[in-house]
Amino acid sequence: MLILLPPSEGKADAGTGRRLDLAGLSLPELTGAREEVLTALVALSADGDEGAAQAALGISEGQRGELRRNARLRVAATAPAGRVYTGVLYEALDLASLPAPAQRAARRSVLISSGLWGAVRLTDRIPPYRCPIGARLPGLGALSAYWRRALAPAMAAAAGDGPVLDLRSGAYAATWAPRGEVADRTVTVRVLHEREVDGVPVRSVVSHFNKATKGRLVRDLLTAGARPRTVGGLLTALRDLKYPVLEQPAPPGRPRQVDVIVTEL
Repeated sequence: MLILLPPSEGKADAGTGRRLDLAGLSLPELTGAREEVLTALVALSADGDEGAAQAALGISEGQRGELRRNARLRVAATAPAGRVYTGVLYEALDLASLPAPAQRAARRSVLISSGLWGAVRLTDRIPPYRCPIGARLPGLGALSAYWRRALAPAMAAAAGDGPVLDLRSGAYAATWAPRGEVADRTVTVRVLHEREVDGVPVRSVVSHFNKATKGRLVRDLLTAGARPRTVGGLLTALRDLKYPVLEQPAPPGRPRQVDVIVTEL
């Protein structure tokens, strides 16, 4: 099973180990593309036009330190990606507290999307950075379109022949849309909050708590030692873990969408 996660906007303040080694990251076929994005990002962050850099990267006036950090990415200390990302989803996943077998499964199964790296595994050593997928970099343009061209072969290979649990947010999901038989093995998840209004059950899409639910869902799958070989097996594993799952119709050749219903946030 391949589990696709979004990155988090929140990141560790600093790395703790050796400098970045692009060639040492997973999915080495992306090294050339990563080099291009890294070069453009460092140049943008270091060229002195802070206003243009802030606008391109969505950085507020009080976040100028992010530009200085970006400018030093090639010499900055690194940490495993699973420690660099610190947002709501990763807090709920709480990798450090997983049992050893679940941690090993996470290292095998999880890929994290990234505007800078394309995709990385939890153990890949990267420096903290600021590079949202919505950024436009000089010479490269919109990162979403850039990665859409670069990612397809690597992601299709990473998917192997098992199910794909795609928990990425919309902007990151746009960088690689599974097609054909890979799409048939892919499940996307929408989290719906069910509550009663005047005695009638009402369901609504949640945003912030959507991330926490997805983090808990991945944690539960890993802790349970779930190793489904098919989409049906994946949905069964979720139901066995007491997640109410409703499958939605999907056209042939497109990922299957399921709704996970939660009553508490």
